[in-house]
Amino acid sequence: MGKLTTSCSTLGFAMAGATIAAATAAEGWVGRGDEIGAERAAVAAMREALGAIEFSGRVVVGEADGDMLNVGAMVGTGEGLELDVALEALEGTTLTAKAMPNALAVIAAAPRDGLLQVPDLYMEKLAIGPGYETGVVDLDADAGENAIRLAKAKGVDVREITACVLDRPRHEKIIADLRRAGARINLIPDGDVAGVINTAMPETGIDMYVGQGKAPEGVLAAAALRCVGGQMQARFVFRSEAEKIQAQRAGVKDPGRRYSIGDLVSGDVIFAATGVTKGTLLDGAVRRRTVVETHTMLISSADGVVRTIKSLTPVRV
Repeated sequence: MGKLTTSCSTLGFAMAGATIAAATAAEGWVGRGDEIGAERAAVAAMREALGAIEFSGRVVVGEADGDMLNVGAMVGTGEGLELDVALEALEGTTLTAKAMPNALAVIAAAPRDGLLQVPDLYMEKLAIGPGYETGVVDLDADAGENAIRLAKAKGVDVREITACVLDRPRHEKIIADLRRAGARINLIPDGDVAGVINTAMPETGIDMYVGQGKAPEGVLAAAALRCVGGQMQARFVFRSEAEKIQAQRAGVKDPGRRYSIGDLVSGDVIFAATGVTKGTLLDGAVRRRTVVETHTMLISSADGVVRTIKSLTPVRV
């Protein structure tokens, strides 16, 4: 497996350029109620930007529909480093269509076989930020118990712990367990990539992410957490026998396996995200006459430094 030496490399900023391009394209669709139009615009822009970067890329986590950035698609010029790429040109299509917070354009890149290839199924996920010993929280414990454990590790009362949870009926027990323990809950309508990453950013006030979400988004979020030293545990959730068969056909040998962050993302990784709508992590893309202003996060596991980029992209006429 190869190495990615620095996040300040030409490659890192080029990857950030791909998320900037996608967010800029999606900006014109914010609040217009058209999820399909927004996603298509973002995908086309990201595909074009990736095509200009000197690397040989293979999409291992990509768009579910279409043939532009789906799993197996080749991106880049075909020359240079051989990388696996995980991406979501528009994470939060509904958030974009409704002008709600935390829509992002995201991408992660690692040397070949550095990103786990996962089927488009659900995973239960548990994530916390950096600075804690391994095993502080446990996917097999209930959410309230994990909040208590995290509070003890942090040296605070559990009432000072805030857990981020997707607002879904399937999370009723998680929410009840957290309330019983006394923890605070930040319910989000969508966008669990941002939800997981929030645990690693002190300014967000989020200490823990817990709940079920899509597996591809889990790999993307794990890439960001790996860069900064966070922790994540995950396990597939099957809602039917057909989904279990789908997972087996995709190469999942042990359906009940618990994945650590090192299983999801191994070796060096670069992660970039650009805000489409304003959120806890990043400002949203904003049109200012002839330019679109964007706010981007760029991180690498090589140094763990979180770099932010403010960009002004000319609007195409």
